[in-house]
Amino acid sequence: MRSFLTILGISLLLGFPFTTNPSDDLRFFRIGTGGVAGTYYPIGGMIAHAISNPPGSRPCDSGGSCGPPGLVLIAQSANGSVANVNGIQTGNLESGFVQSDVAYWAFTGTGTFEGDAPKQDLRAIANLYPESIHLVARKDSGIQKVRDLIGKRVSIDEPGSGTLIDAGLVLREYGISNDELDIEYMKPSIAIHRIRSNKLDAFFIVAGYPSRAISELASDTEIVLIPIDGLEADNLVSRYRFFARDDIPKDVYEGVVKTETISVGAQWLVSSVVDSEIVYQITRSLWHENSRKLLDNGHVKGKYISLRSALDGIAVPLHPGSRRFYNEMGLLQE
Repeated sequence: MRSFLTILGISLLLGFPFTTNPSDDLRFFRIGTGGVAGTYYPIGGMIAHAISNPPGSRPCDSGGSCGPPGLVLIAQSANGSVANVNGIQTGNLESGFVQSDVAYWAFTGTGTFEGDAPKQDLRAIANLYPESIHLVARKDSGIQKVRDLIGKRVSIDEPGSGTLIDAGLVLREYGISNDELDIEYMKPSIAIHRIRSNKLDAFFIVAGYPSRAISELASDTEIVLIPIDGLEADNLVSRYRFFARDDIPKDVYEGVVKTETISVGAQWLVSSVVDSEIVYQITRSLWHENSRKLLDNGHVKGKYISLRSALDGIAVPLHPGSRRFYNEMGLLQE
């Protein structure tokens, strides 16, 4: 009875029809995401809804899901990229969303995973959308370019975060050492509070735009975004394959102009031990035209989830199931 109620509850929560036929083969596939207030969680829910194909669903050719029959994907709130890597590695998650830089560091045992054994079972399903490096400053701080950070009060995020590593790479490329800054190590929520109270001049955050936290800050505090551009940005992109050139459009944040920057990819990863046929069917369903409608209308970042960029910035090997699909689509040169 308890298992019946659990499956019923999940079906209702995700908005799927439910059947009590005991012969139906119902399987669950978790996607580790992020906090419920972030971007990963709603994107995960949208993808789960697009691909899940529980018993009783409309057929694919009638506008229903084209996912594997009986498979239900569940967007599971988690603590983001690092936690999702660890969840995949331990088997507590079937899959998870991970920034491309964090994926690379986990796979190679570098960066935030320095000193850990390389997690070489990680495999990629797809690159989803860009997460831009935002360098946010108070408008009255006098900061207009990266080099203007020298001598200013700057937060580069807390120890152990991917943002801290990315911020360090940016500062180093612009020839700035930590000793030249009045540096702080704090999570973005605290940095935003300090910006509001004029106890901080600037902070780094990696997020898909529009970031709700930055939008709320811009609504009550005059801010600017500092461009990460020029030769320095070109060098970062050529040196680190998980970076890409990017720009944040005008008026994404109140009063803020279009700003060039670099980004990392939000990527969907699994373990190499996950069944290849299941991953093939999931990948095929993700890029099916039926899913396209949900991606375009389900979340502001959904329209950036495109087959054209599915392989951009992939820093770990593709899962064989996904590789099979991309080969069939002619996207791999092998």
